[in-house]
Amino acid sequence: MAEHPAQHPSGNPAENLLVDDPRPGVRRLTLNRPEKRNALDNALRTALFEALRASDVDDAVHVTILRGAGPCFSSGYDLGSDLSADRPTYTAGGDGSWPRQATEGWLSLWDLAKPVIAQVHGYAMAGGSELAAACDLVYLADDATISHPVLRVAGTPDFAVHPWLVGLRNAMEMVLTGDAVTADEAVRVGYANRAYPADELDDAVLAVAERMAAIPHELLQLNKRWVYRAMDAMGARTAIRSAVDLGSLAQKAPGVQANLADLRNRIRGAASGD
Repeated sequence: MAEHPAQHPSGNPAENLLVDDPRPGVRRLTLNRPEKRNALDNALRTALFEALRASDVDDAVHVTILRGAGPCFSSGYDLGSDLSADRPTYTAGGDGSWPRQATEGWLSLWDLAKPVIAQVHGYAMAGGSELAAACDLVYLADDATISHPVLRVAGTPDFAVHPWLVGLRNAMEMVLTGDAVTADEAVRVGYANRAYPADELDDAVLAVAERMAAIPHELLQLNKRWVYRAMDAMGARTAIRSAVDLGSLAQKAPGVQANLADLRNRIRGAASGD
């Protein structure tokens, strides 16, 4: 089936997000800002959350695949856009407003009834790696990388899920170095389920989705929910939300403030062509 732009509730198409149904019971969403490496501005995040909720209430959909157009899954939050306006998730103002709304947005994927699969090729960086981590299943191209380089510059992640996915030692290494993780390593430590040759990724993910689509969506919901209830019983959401406060403290550190000023200057220079 041909891809088409997602539809906002107003009926206006969201060209930054494509939607198709490649198999019965399978909805596929494609981040469609390849010229920006699928950077997540607020318009794209809004379109994504709306499309996921639309899939969740569509009885014909049992599972949703999320992938990126162009050379990568996503380069992260679009720091060249105005991230303060028209946020998809309301959060009260003040210190920590941005990471709070980012965290609540990604946690909302846990509460969807139907499974969401991240299909990652190229790279998933920063906010893009958080989006993939928020999905229920993650499948990678064998040449994909996962990274959060902003941890070397600006403080804690907005979605601090690392210890729950990869454990203490691996989480420490990932967040203290900010180094990129290869597909094989991401699978080994538990960030992702499996890696496939890049030219086989589409078919491999569709095969998994088809098996899930054969299961009644009511049963998929119950099985998904009890897994996240186990995470909640271990304190996952409380810990993830509490990290936001530490991120707010990081923004006040002189070294971080200097890094952020330099980063903003670089972004302005890139936008002006200097």
